[in-house]
Amino acid sequence: MGERQKQLLKLLGQTKPGLSVDELSKGLGITRNAVRQHLASLEAAGLVEAGSTRPSGGGRPQQLYVLTELGKEMSPRQYSWLAQLVVASVRREDSGDMGKRMNEIGASIARQISNQYPGLRTHKEKVEKLVEVMDQLGYNARDATLPGGEAVIEAENCVFHAMAKKDLAICHLDRGLMETFTGGKVDHYECMARGSSLCRFKLTSNE
Repeated sequence: MGERQKQLLKLLGQTKPGLSVDELSKGLGITRNAVRQHLASLEAAGLVEAGSTRPSGGGRPQQLYVLTELGKEMSPRQYSWLAQLVVASVRREDSGDMGKRMNEIGASIARQISNQYPGLRTHKEKVEKLVEVMDQLGYNARDATLPGGEAVIEAENCVFHAMAKKDLAICHLDRGLMETFTGGKVDHYECMARGSSLCRFKLTSNE
């Protein structure tokens, strides 16, 4: 896969409704014909497909393109196969509460990461750093804190999407990671594995 095609997949992965040829052309800095050629190759590979259409202000409706499930796996979830091996190993070693075990793993990861940022003091500082950390881990995370100050993190990519769709207990790893890192409570009130377009987490301080 060429670098342009990787960039195209990344752009589509950041926009759930999909993007038009014109938008991809602008985002990639290449001609519309070049975009069409890349789309044709990616469609043939089963990574991209035509999605919905969008009105274009009185003209012909714009065709939007989206990632297929296979295309999503080619995004920041390249390492999902390794995660599957880890989860399978946990299941073999521990036949107890899978949700609790995944929470513990997430908490352990959070403690290791927290050691790198000893200067974080307030809940706000921890949430802001957590967004950076999650983005680096492949969650495509952003700070969506509400105007009233209620801390919310949105993640456009589920690192364990394929596994979480089969077993929601996997999502407890995210909760363990976020609660331990921030020292507060997390409400995972929207989840991609349950059909939402992204994951949303409300973070409440214990201070």
